[in-house]
Amino acid sequence: MVKIRKTFFAAWTIVLAFTAISIVQPSAYALEYPMVSQMLLIDPAASDLTSALTVTADQDPAAPVIADSPILNPQSELPSSSLMALSLENKAMEFARTATGAKAFARDLVLNTYGWNKSQASCLNQLWDRESHWNYKAHNYRSGAHGIPQALPANKMDVIATDWRTNPLTQIRWGLKYINSRYKTPCAALRTFHRIGHY
Repeated sequence: MVKIRKTFFAAWTIVLAFTAISIVQPSAYALEYPMVSQMLLIDPAASDLTSALTVTADQDPAAPVIADSPILNPQSELPSSSLMALSLENKAMEFARTATGAKAFARDLVLNTYGWNKSQASCLNQLWDRESHWNYKAHNYRSGAHGIPQALPANKMDVIATDWRTNPLTQIRWGLKYINSRYKTPCAALRTFHRIGHY
C-alpha cells in the first residue's frame, strides 16, 4: 500500500512539474503562439527591390497581391495556407516561363475560369503562337508591345499586377481578360488578327 502511494505521489509530482514548466516557459507548441509564419517576400527579379508579394490573413490565399513596397512589415503574419498558395503560384510562374507551361496555364483558365471550350483554347494557342510564340520576354521595340499577349501599351497589364514584365501568369491573365472584354472569345480575336494583322 505504501509503495502504491509513493508511485502515485511520484507520478503526480512529475505531472505538476511539467505543468509548472509549461506555464513559466511556453514552448513552441503552447497555445499562446498563433499558427502563422512570418516571412519577407521579395521579387528576386526586381533589381531595385521595388516589388514584394504580400498576403494577409483576410485575403483569398489563391490570389497573392503585388505590393509597391520593397519590404514587408516584419511583424506581418502569413498564414500557412497563404504560404502554400504563394509557393504554388511561384512554381506555376516558373513553369509558365516555358511555352509548354504557359500554354497549360492558359488552357486551364480558358476551360475552367472563362468556361470556353477546347476550340477556343485552340484559337488562343494559334493567336499567341503568332503574336509571341508564348514567350513572356517577347517585346516589339518598334511598337512597345510586350509579353505573351503583346499588350500595347505594355503597362496596361498593371491592372492585373505590376510584375507584368517578368511574370507570364500576369501576362496571360491580362490577355484573357482583354480578349473576353473586347472580343468575347479567343476565336473572335483570332479572326480579327487574320483580317487586320493584330487584335
